[in-house]
Amino acid sequence: MKIAISIKQVPNSEARLRLSRDGKWLDEEDLPFIVNESDEYALEEGLRLAERTGGEVVVFSLGPERVREALRKALAVGAARAVHLADLAFAGGDALATGRALAAALAREAAAPAAGGGPGGTPFDLVLTGSQSDDAGFGATGSVIAGHLGWPHVWLVMGVELEPGDGPPRSAKVTREMESGINEVSRVRLPAVLEIQAGINHPRYASLKGIMQAKKKEIAVWTAADLGLEPAQVGAAGSRLEVLSVAFPAAGKGAQMIEGDAKTAAAALVARLRQDARVL
Repeated sequence: MKIAISIKQVPNSEARLRLSRDGKWLDEEDLPFIVNESDEYALEEGLRLAERTGGEVVVFSLGPERVREALRKALAVGAARAVHLADLAFAGGDALATGRALAAALAREAAAPAAGGGPGGTPFDLVLTGSQSDDAGFGATGSVIAGHLGWPHVWLVMGVELEPGDGPPRSAKVTREMESGINEVSRVRLPAVLEIQAGINHPRYASLKGIMQAKKKEIAVWTAADLGLEPAQVGAAGSRLEVLSVAFPAAGKGAQMIEGDAKTAAAALVARLRQDARVL
């Protein structure tokens, strides 16, 4: 199997965050970045599927130069190759613009070398992404990719079981996490896009050998022009969503402790909800 993984770098939520001067995003100067949590689980799931089938994993990521650190980490844990979508035109994109760029990159990588102008020649069987990013939280990029490719897709995936058959797997049984502890099981024809939920597995750590091997693995660098996309189709110019401002949550008042037995405390709580909070 040939499996593509889309990963994203996000700000480390444990770092001290500051707003940018224009108030539209975070000040990224000296801000540490990490691989998005659910993307790490997607990468691990892809590596496990590739190991079972004798396949390979190709990792894609979009962003500035710092994204190469995330790609190197993916190569160190077992990915075969990586593609960095590096172009100022990609900056500021929403799920629609980013998904369009990633879908174009997937199509180019899978195209015959003569037509695509780069490595590839073998179609992908699966594309795995995280369920949503820890910063913007759109939860839609994988759906946009699937739409552009014309493939089925499943969101919030908590289990992937390839179904045996003659030759390579052509379908998979996919378990999706629903509300109230209920799971939905679907049979999906391949190729497909699966959006992986955090907790599906236990992501591995890179070994010293893997880190050394990653230095020799290829990271292709593609621009919007390489993908046959106009600047107006990607990044902020190709987005439907415009961020006007971001802000930290307002600090609330401290907790109020209500004394007394259950009956007394309940009556006092109802009174405060009516008189102070005005929600009853």
